[in-house]
Amino acid sequence: MAVNPDAGAVTAQALAEVLAGQGSTAVSVTELRRLTGGASRQIFSFDAVRGDGTRSAYVLRRDPSGHGDAPRMRAEAACLRAARAAGVPVPRVVSAADTAPGLDSPFLIMERLPGESIPRRILRDESLAAARARLAHDLGAIAARIHAVPVSEVPMLADDDPLDAISGIYRDFHEPRPVVEIALRWLAAHRPETHRKVLVHGDFRLGNLLVGTGGVEGVLDWELAHRGDPIEDLGWLCVRAWRFGGTAPVAGVGTREELLDGYEREAHWRPDLNDLHWWEVFGTLRWLVLGRFQAQRHLRGDERSAEFAAIGRRVCESEWDLLRILGMIGHGDALPPEPRPEPHHRGDLHGLPDVPGLLDAAIAELGDGIAPAVDDPGAAYRLKICVNLLRIAQRELVVGSAQRAAHAGRLTRIGCRDEAELALRIRTGQLDPADPNVRSAVAGAVAERLRVTNPRHLVSRE
Repeated sequence: MAVNPDAGAVTAQALAEVLAGQGSTAVSVTELRRLTGGASRQIFSFDAVRGDGTRSAYVLRRDPSGHGDAPRMRAEAACLRAARAAGVPVPRVVSAADTAPGLDSPFLIMERLPGESIPRRILRDESLAAARARLAHDLGAIAARIHAVPVSEVPMLADDDPLDAISGIYRDFHEPRPVVEIALRWLAAHRPETHRKVLVHGDFRLGNLLVGTGGVEGVLDWELAHRGDPIEDLGWLCVRAWRFGGTAPVAGVGTREELLDGYEREAHWRPDLNDLHWWEVFGTLRWLVLGRFQAQRHLRGDERSAEFAAIGRRVCESEWDLLRILGMIGHGDALPPEPRPEPHHRGDLHGLPDVPGLLDAAIAELGDGIAPAVDDPGAAYRLKICVNLLRIAQRELVVGSAQRAAHAGRLTRIGCRDEAELALRIRTGQLDPADPNVRSAVAGAVAERLRVTNPRHLVSRE
């Protein structure tokens, strides 16, 4: 993970006092820095030097001050300890508590393991080529070890029905979406038999794994762990969002068969491909809903964030992926015609450059001029998000009016005022998603959104 030198409210003295309580010698803390990543937790890296000169490397996971969730942090620590005892490669927990002076929120401190966590480096770094070649197989085996952890070791974990839970979150938005309604109907109609409830990691994917030249060094980020069907973790690994530009279906690096081979080797039973497909569909829907949930934190003002704003717009990527894996669109299907850009108004009151032109100049300066000169990786990452938001706004200014007119025409052909009405009529069975006009309205709307948000997603063969 990239680092940000700003350590926020966490102090070296507070960490030194916590660690001193774990042993008999004094501790000094150095190299304290905040890491980027972590949607709901703050993550810090630091070194600790004891009085005898022994140096250790640690990571702190901490809830933001004022937003603590002590039961969930305790559950995460319990999962790490139980998984480590079962042979899962996870960091050793050094300390965990609901609070401590200077930390002021639930936290856990664990050893810092070696390895690369940034997905695009895992997928491209030549030094990791050998690890990549067997990664899908190894991830299957590691998932099986996670699922072998006795659930009696983690009795505090919830075991809610996943489909009911994700449907409830979606409906609480009061924002009916046609693609979600189609996916929910399909999932309810094709649900496989539930397997024995096991410990499920809940976010088992690139980004939460440390990979070294020898393979997987650590499985991180257990805050979404729960009890559930073991194939949930495998399906989540197959979701397109977690391929990060790779073309292979499992984490961008391997095949579903390799994943299941690794799982079977360790668990001594082989999940069914149809069951895996159901959980891949569910996982894609889950990411869509969770992305909209993260955007809601920004929209409501709970946590203003350019990243959350960007995630809100990128929900359409998961909509497109759902239509693809449900067989509602194929690579050869015709897309809505490219809308004509809005004409330049040279006689406009405000003159030239027009608004798209101004945005183009700002994007070029920020992306090509300023960004390469930013030394702080955390700031560079935030700048990249802002540049992307400006590009989205620019594309919408140029083609948005024409897109809205075409969208209204598709809705009129099926007698709907807007997408919310279309979604509700799919929910109640008044409209059939297999109807060509309904399918055109649903897929056309998603394609138009993608043309503005991320045009490459439309043509990618991932």
